[in-house]
Amino acid sequence: MKIHEYQAKELLAAAGAAIPQHIIVSSPEEAEKAFDKLSNGGGVVLKAQVHAGGRGAGQLLGYPEKLGGVKFVSSKEKIKALAQAMLAYPLKTKQTGPEGQKVTKLMVQADAEPVTEYYLGMVLDRVTGVPVMMACSEGGMDIEEVAHKTPEKILKAAVSPETGLQPHQARRLAFELGMTGEQVVKAEKIMLALSSVFLAKDASLAEINPLAITKKGDVVALDAKIDFDDNALFRHPDIAALRDLSEENPAEVRAGKANLNFIQLDGNIGCLVNGAGLAMGTMDIIKYHGGDPANFLDVGGGVTPEGAIEAFRIILSDPKVKGILVNIFGGIAKCDLIADALVKAGREVGFKVPVIVRLEGTNVEKARDILNGVKKELPMIQYAPGLTEAAKMVVAAAK
Repeated sequence: MKIHEYQAKELLAAAGAAIPQHIIVSSPEEAEKAFDKLSNGGGVVLKAQVHAGGRGAGQLLGYPEKLGGVKFVSSKEKIKALAQAMLAYPLKTKQTGPEGQKVTKLMVQADAEPVTEYYLGMVLDRVTGVPVMMACSEGGMDIEEVAHKTPEKILKAAVSPETGLQPHQARRLAFELGMTGEQVVKAEKIMLALSSVFLAKDASLAEINPLAITKKGDVVALDAKIDFDDNALFRHPDIAALRDLSEENPAEVRAGKANLNFIQLDGNIGCLVNGAGLAMGTMDIIKYHGGDPANFLDVGGGVTPEGAIEAFRIILSDPKVKGILVNIFGGIAKCDLIADALVKAGREVGFKVPVIVRLEGTNVEKARDILNGVKKELPMIQYAPGLTEAAKMVVAAAK
């Protein structure tokens, strides 16, 4: 689960991190009032609040000038116009997709007057099996690009899940970044706060980019991003309450309510599969034969008729879908039960596109008999003898 920048900053601040003053607004008039409170004779930074990175380098779709989602504003008149534009036009970044993302909240942040910027982040190192704190002197940049081109610039410290980041580890990272004196003490406090939130709230990613040293010598978190493990949200109702469904794909939200693992993609071939690994393999073979998957959909090992019906409804809600590949390996869920579910789904949903079915596993012969028995009633359901044949059939149907 993702949260907004301002929510991440508030969590870090509660753990002891220093953040700039800011006010969250949802109208141009509120932005003007926030400017009066925070500008202090200078300017402020206006930041669109969306669940996507690269806001500063993004573009408001349809806006006649080059304007992204982060802008320094030096006048009250200017902030009203910019706030109006950001709230009126969807923001497209490298993480939003071509349609962009509607902006409903803005952050008006006091100008911290940064002099030097760093990157700070925490993730799980899947090689060692423990969290790792990362720091880099090239803050404000695409950290993936830095890791690819100059990986030696990324400093790391392994963190014990039991004790968290230790003060001496934080100080060492600060020294290696080139900080001195009070800067080290202030950076240590922010690093410990980041570690505390990451571990206590079951985060999967926690970033401060940039971490800045200001003209006054303060060390502050200018930006923050925290993602959480969905499977741990039951332990954190306070974090679950921060979820903003308007930032998420409606089909994915709907699938989550039905306990389906669904991710929408850009292709035209829907996939209904049981098992994440099998779903990945199914998408691969569709691509291999010249098709483009429209989604990843794992219905799990215990698929029910109700789950299958909702899965088909979600897939078919995408107007780009021209064919569906059902690839099921019957184990816990027997093939004949799955075939019954498919028939029931076909009768209730009404298939308007070809549905290619590949079944293997327990009671597969009974399943074939069931599907053969409804050929006239449900002509869109076509049985494939194997996965390769199924992939070729659905690709041809989609074209």
